[in-house]
Amino acid sequence: MQMIRTIPVKEILTASSRAQLKDKFDQRTQQLDRECRQLSFEQKKLERKPGIAKQDVERRFSKEINRRKDQLRWLEYQRQQLDTLPDGSELETDEVEALVTVEEGDHWAEVTQEQQILIKDGKVIRAR
Repeated sequence: MQMIRTIPVKEILTASSRAQLKDKFDQRTQQLDRECRQLSFEQKKLERKPGIAKQDVERRFSKEINRRKDQLRWLEYQRQQLDTLPDGSELETDEVEALVTVEEGDHWAEVTQEQQILIKDGKVIRAR
């Protein structure tokens, strides 16, 4: 039998990986900011249309805008943490799904054992 497991991907922090992560955070921040402005524009546009309840439009759009603002706050927190962590620290940057084969007689503890992929400067250095 096969099952799918989620495996965390951790990156060892170096000067170059720190710069790459900052760029990634900046790009994501700009994208979320653009999405917030676009949603506000669409909200105002829909509010002006006759036959559409303003409260429904406001509720629906404010929910999406708030979700993106929460993501922006999370990105800012991650950026602050990135600035405080020393080089050599392991930072969880992603998750991947892996297919695990389970057969009769396997030790369950080994199958469910915590696994992770370790990356340094864009290269996989360990899959443990």
